[in-house]
Amino acid sequence: MKIGIVCYASVGGSGVVGTELAHALAARGHQVHLISSEYPFRWRNGHPDLFFERVQTPAYPLFREPQYLLALANTIVQVACERRLDVVHAHYAVPHATAAYLAGQILASGHESPPAVTVTTLHGTDITLVGSDASYKRVVGFSIEQSAGVTAVSESLRQDTIHTLGIRRPIRVIPNFVDPVEFRRRPDPAFTASLSPDGVPIVMHSSNFRPVKRVDMVYDVFRRATARTKARLVLIGDGPDRAALQARVHDDGLTESVRFVGEQGDLPKWFSSADVFLLPSAQESFGLAALEAMACEVPVVASRIGGLPEVIEHGVTGFLCDVDDPGAMADQTERLLRDATLRASIGRAAADVVRTKYHTNAVVPLYEEFYREVLATSSSQPR
Repeated sequence: MKIGIVCYASVGGSGVVGTELAHALAARGHQVHLISSEYPFRWRNGHPDLFFERVQTPAYPLFREPQYLLALANTIVQVACERRLDVVHAHYAVPHATAAYLAGQILASGHESPPAVTVTTLHGTDITLVGSDASYKRVVGFSIEQSAGVTAVSESLRQDTIHTLGIRRPIRVIPNFVDPVEFRRRPDPAFTASLSPDGVPIVMHSSNFRPVKRVDMVYDVFRRATARTKARLVLIGDGPDRAALQARVHDDGLTESVRFVGEQGDLPKWFSSADVFLLPSAQESFGLAALEAMACEVPVVASRIGGLPEVIEHGVTGFLCDVDDPGAMADQTERLLRDATLRASIGRAAADVVRTKYHTNAVVPLYEEFYREVLATSSSQPR
């Protein structure tokens, strides 16, 4: 198939999954065109069937801000016509599903026979935060309904979409995935020693440092958990809440125990040095960071919220705590820090689940099957 994938270039889960899906589909023999404003964070050059199509958003004095929606729709039309796309797959509903719908209308009004079908994948905050906002709700709901096919990354998100936007059309659940060949524990004692020179366990967190990730809670849980045992905290990522937390750590005199390392490309290298991964989010429709840590045999302590209970089995592949109970999260974190045998057992069980259920080769065929179903249904309907 010839597939166009629309996604954000940022570090967030939708951009990561969209980019990794593009790479996986190209590796499986499809011609894939990734459409974004810039090269995505996880982009890798070198595959002959994978192409990058840049969205150019010109700035005009008449407009107070760049017209990304219109520029994106125009780019989708251009790529679909030039490359004869079969499928346009929009990752993250806002505004990608709307741009794909507009592009589809333009293509259908021309002489493309047949125009590319649109598939939308819902990732989480596009529904639970942005899409539910009154300023966007009707447009987002309409755009999802008009997609030829819709998927969600978890059953929790599927239900949230139905309840929040009143969506009536079927939504297929296809989970996020990782490549266990890349995401696996590969110990590097020298690198671990650089993070923890005194050899104490390492607690880790990775996110975009937005309010929903609650990095302040990460810090609170770490402080509680280390009141009676030593550890270091490594924070990967960047975002709006980083500066305030760094100031707080400085004021507390804990800069030696808490390290901010910014965005990192080789996450398995970092996760392979971790002993516990903290994810006390206020909302997670799936929890891709948790899945990546699990693949690297890192026990995860996370909020019992959204799609996380679908990914983590409490007490077997990680630990889940009530979203507003930092004390319970700290207790589970301290327990793991003190018990290396438990850490290893939970870590191995978590990695086993990833290798069997969330492997690239287990999930990507589900998208291929879904594309074929949508194409078959669309071709049987009159234009």
